[in-house]
Amino acid sequence: MQYIIMLLIIIGLALADFLTGWIKAYIADDVRSAKMRKGGLNKLAEIVVMGVAIGSEIGFTALGKYYGQEELAALAGSVTAFSVFGYIFLMEVVSILENYGQINPQAKWISRIIGKFGIFDKEDKDE
Repeated sequence: MQYIIMLLIIIGLALADFLTGWIKAYIADDVRSAKMRKGGLNKLAEIVVMGVAIGSEIGFTALGKYYGQEELAALAGSVTAFSVFGYIFLMEVVSILENYGQINPQAKWISRIIGKFGIFDKEDKDE
C-alpha cells in the first residue's frame, strides 16, 4: 500500500506542477506546444523513475529472501525508494511554488526563499 501512496503523491505533484506551469505560461501569453510537450514528457519520466525505484524496493526485498538477507535487502530497497521519492517530491514542490510565485505577483516571498537556497541555477529557471 505504501508504494501506491508514494506513486500517487508523485503523480499528483507532477500534475499540479504541469498545471501551474500551464497557468503561468497562459498568463504570460507564452503557451507553446513544444514546451508543454517537453514538460509533460519530463513529468512522465519522473513517474517512470519513481516506478522503477518502487520496483527495485520490491525486487530487493524478494531477492533478500533467497539469500537469507531479508532485512538488509529490504533496507537497501527502502533507502532507494525513499531517496528517489524525497528528491522528486522536493523538486516538484519547489517547482510548483516557483510557478505560483510567477502567477501571483503578491507572492514575492516565494522567489526570495527559492533564491536564498539557490535551488535552481539560471539554466533551470529558463526552462
